[in-house]
Amino acid sequence: QVQLVESGGGLVQAGESLRLSCTASGRTYGMGWFRQAPGKEREFVAAISPSGGITYYADSVKGRFTISRDNAKNTVYLQMNSLKPEDTAVYYCAASRTIIVKNMRVSHEYDYWGQGTQVTVSS
Repeated sequence: QVQLVESGGGLVQAGESLRLSCTASGRTYGMGWFRQAPGKEREFVAAISPSGGITYYADSVKGRFTISRDNAKNTVYLQMNSLKPEDTAVYYCAASRTIIVKNMRVSHEYDYWGQGTQVTVSS
């Protein structure tokens, strides 16, 4: 069983930046970030292919967030710039144990999940 450990969350003001990190205890393939705000369902944020060559973003974060990975460190990052109050949520890292993922925007395609890290953006 692979463990995912997230870090980097915190409280920032609107317009500022944060970088989230997620380190896996073993080999993973596709990786993604999802978030869940109070009273809302978990939603897709960004995903990255096993090689890092293909990335996907939700429309709400496109142009502001960047996902990247360092396979030597089994780590995926989410650089979040120009943060808005509506980005406030618990952010979850997810990873797949198979190289083929049909739809990286869908949560049930992932096998491993982190415990979540809180991101709060004040106005």
